[in-house]
Amino acid sequence: MPRATGTFTIDSWQPEPYDEREGATLTRVHLAKTFRGDLEGTSTTDIITATGQTESSAAYVGFERFIGTVHGRKGSFVLHHTATAHAEESFLSWTILPTSGTGELTGIRGGGQIVNDDGRHSFHLDYELG
Repeated sequence: MPRATGTFTIDSWQPEPYDEREGATLTRVHLAKTFRGDLEGTSTTDIITATGQTESSAAYVGFERFIGTVHGRKGSFVLHHTATAHAEESFLSWTILPTSGTGELTGIRGGGQIVNDDGRHSFHLDYELG
């Protein structure tokens, strides 16, 4: 299975808290990213975040539409995000939504992980083109 690696920058972050009750805050966030590396392109993402009583306790789920190239193949696809963090431990994964690929990325499927290292974001995406 090929592996795509690289980095991305968050170009915009637009949070809208919608439930700030005791115990956790729920926020809708719309963001835009630019990818570099084996993925070259841009994306728009909508996530729902939950932040616990301490900032080190958080989770999010969301969907992201990537438009660009993967190892030189042009098209788009949708990623499903799942993430949790507590204290020093975090896990951020993504899965390609089956049948969401377009253009030369039609039939793409797979998944991977995101690494957030003090605000610098890197990723790997293991994928197949069927």
